[in-house]
Amino acid sequence: MKKQVIIGVLLLLVACKATNPSHTAGSDISSAQKPTISFTFDDGNTADMPGYTLEVWNALLLKSLQKHNLKAILFSSGANKTDQKGKYVLQSWNDAGHRIANHTFTHPNFNSNKTTLENFEWELMMNDSIIKTYSNYLPLFRFPYLKEGNTTEKVNGFRLFMKEKGYRNGYVTIDASDWYVDSRLRERLKQNTQANVEAFKTFYLEHLYDRAQYYESLSYQLTNRHINHTILLHHNLAAALFLDDLIQYFKDKGWDVMDAEKAYADAIYQKQPTNIPAGESLIWALAKESGKFESTLRYPAEDSEYEKDKMDKLGL
Repeated sequence: MKKQVIIGVLLLLVACKATNPSHTAGSDISSAQKPTISFTFDDGNTADMPGYTLEVWNALLLKSLQKHNLKAILFSSGANKTDQKGKYVLQSWNDAGHRIANHTFTHPNFNSNKTTLENFEWELMMNDSIIKTYSNYLPLFRFPYLKEGNTTEKVNGFRLFMKEKGYRNGYVTIDASDWYVDSRLRERLKQNTQANVEAFKTFYLEHLYDRAQYYESLSYQLTNRHINHTILLHHNLAAALFLDDLIQYFKDKGWDVMDAEKAYADAIYQKQPTNIPAGESLIWALAKESGKFESTLRYPAEDSEYEKDKMDKLGL
């Protein structure tokens, strides 16, 4: 009799676990047992690169995502998307099944005193009129430079405006300086389109993984769990040449990879840090808000100044 009772209790516990929403696949709280990363891209460059036409390097980037069966989000700025090349970039990403989201029209810095709340609202709506014509349009908004406002009035005003327009913040959890690596890569290729870029690739992989480890450690200390990360990359030549290796690098290091839109179902993305000025990566902002990491947080969180000496010493 006692044995039957024990068995009954065990079966009941199993049944409760199976029906507990926190354990379902569609839960908004990540139950991952190891770090998980998704890939998002900013801007939407329309220029030819040294040794590569736009059509070639853009196709390389999309091919890498397809190879790993991943769907990304392109946070597109709009000023360069009204001509043939701009429309090509948006259509190619849309046709490949990737989401198209908002990154303003002219890429202004919302922390600048020159950028008013009214200006910034116009930026969102002007760009919205361009991207909403695509079938994979997604009303997520990413702040240029990850700057979310330098006054309480601007921060709260724009958050209310986004809510009224049906937008959510397209937060980044892993920030980095991939754009700076790309700028130096392009300078090298301008000098010699046949230059060996293996050292640039190594630096790119190691830099992005280093920053991912940092933000993963910080997020785990804040939440006591593995969150679904979104990494900020840019639509550029470095991503076109190295993304396949980068995705594989994370896999080899034991990380899971996932579609970017699915990552935003994690409850972490419902947070709204109260810092003024607002911005940086979501994890940096939450760590700043907690007051527990003042000795380790730097500002700006990521910038060329932190990588310049390293690349100089490597001859990159």
